[in-house]
Amino acid sequence: MKRSSILLLSLLLSSTATFAQTKVTMGVTRGKDFGVTYLLPKTEVEIEIKSVKTTFTPGEFSKYAERYLRMNNVSVDSDEYWELSEVKAKAVGVPDKERTYFVKLKDKTVAPLMELTEDGIVRSINMPLSTRKEVVAQPQPAKTVRINPRSFLTEEILMANSTAKMAELVAKEIYSIRESKNALLRGQADNMPKDGEQLRIMLEKLEEQERAMTEMFTGTKTKEEKTHVIRITPGKEMKGEVLFRFSKKLGILGANNLAGEPVYVSLTNLKTLNIPAEDKKKELEGIAYNVPGKAQIVIERNNEELVKEDISVTQFGTLEYLAPQLFDKKSTIKVLFDPSTGGLIKVDREEESK
Repeated sequence: MKRSSILLLSLLLSSTATFAQTKVTMGVTRGKDFGVTYLLPKTEVEIEIKSVKTTFTPGEFSKYAERYLRMNNVSVDSDEYWELSEVKAKAVGVPDKERTYFVKLKDKTVAPLMELTEDGIVRSINMPLSTRKEVVAQPQPAKTVRINPRSFLTEEILMANSTAKMAELVAKEIYSIRESKNALLRGQADNMPKDGEQLRIMLEKLEEQERAMTEMFTGTKTKEEKTHVIRITPGKEMKGEVLFRFSKKLGILGANNLAGEPVYVSLTNLKTLNIPAEDKKKELEGIAYNVPGKAQIVIERNNEELVKEDISVTQFGTLEYLAPQLFDKKSTIKVLFDPSTGGLIKVDREEESK
């Protein structure tokens, strides 16, 4: 987790001192100016792609599955293939070096308490230090331990003089296990358990044994999940651009690798803001912040939409300023920013007690 860099800037003033405004300029401080430099973020779209590789290993007795267990369509050939399991998109903020500002503190200025992220993006003004919650590691699911079915084979099965005979005896053992399970469930077993917990344990052991021995006919599947992350920086709208390619044999591939079928991305500016023509001669005053615009992102494969949602995009918005007069010594203005967009979340005024 990133820790916030906290910058505390304060000057002591007498009750009769005159007030001078805090000046904000673009760029980094020069000379002996005393103040704080902060940045605003720009938007990157982070796309998380999860794919799963399935590996099929045929069973030792796969060609006898239909004869002894009446199981059709059991493959006798090994196979390996990839599937797309999930695609997600979200907007994330990264420092925009072209939007760097310096809060210069003049003499007798009431300086704000500014909290910045580790990347130097403004997080809050005149607010208590953010409460940091410890990230609790999520417990990983226990890996399934595959049981060796041969550990359940009897001496008679192991001494069989042919694979066909072994398959026949294993099939008989599977039917015997099923009969034992039915007898337990009906309360007709010779050695019935004393209570429900013992019954549960006995049934689990029988099901475990049946599953392992059945896999000697049906084969086994193992799955491996991989996650790829792609980031794009919106500068303009996108229409049907190749984001990546996907192959059932090779998995996730680069956009230029023609071994896979294309997955397309489109990004449309929803133009939710009425942005006037920028006045380049306008003097920068106050604390700068972003007003992000909205965009719709669509990711599709074979005309199927994998993702379709609206996200905030700073580059499709505009830049505004909090007036310097807000930060006078008669009251304390508390400002909370969204560090991912640089936009305002909340502005509160706290009047000083007389």
